[in-house]
Amino acid sequence: MDYMHMVEKYGGDILASDGMQSEKQFMQHGSVSTYEHSLSVAVMCLRLSHHFHIHVNVRSLVRGALLHDYYLYDWHTPHSGHDLHAVMHAKYALKNASRDFTLNEVERDMIAHHMFPLNPMPPRYRESVILCVADKLCALSETVTRSGHNGNNSDA
Repeated sequence: MDYMHMVEKYGGDILASDGMQSEKQFMQHGSVSTYEHSLSVAVMCLRLSHHFHIHVNVRSLVRGALLHDYYLYDWHTPHSGHDLHAVMHAKYALKNASRDFTLNEVERDMIAHHMFPLNPMPPRYRESVILCVADKLCALSETVTRSGHNGNNSDA
């Protein structure tokens, strides 16, 4: 299955947007940009739903995954507002995504609850649960491998 084709089909407008393009300059984990992370998470969501035969709204799954970290700042930059990034960024991402795109209820839930259990409200939809898992799998991989350094990064 061509997951990238599906991401481009359902999220092409998001990928081409100025906000999403700006994510290329913000680091997420290791040397992975927020843009690359969001793209990887969208692909992982599709892989998980396909592998486990979970019926999903594919369009919402892709769009929510692409926008889950649409907070549009570099959280590594020292700033008093970044102290609570882990628990607050979903709120900022939802605000920005709602401003820039038309979101349905599933997409809003995905963005708002992707940090469960750090954010105490559990996800309401299977797409949201898949995103929670996919985001953590990708973050773990990006952090452990330091983005292609195969764990051989001397500062790891």
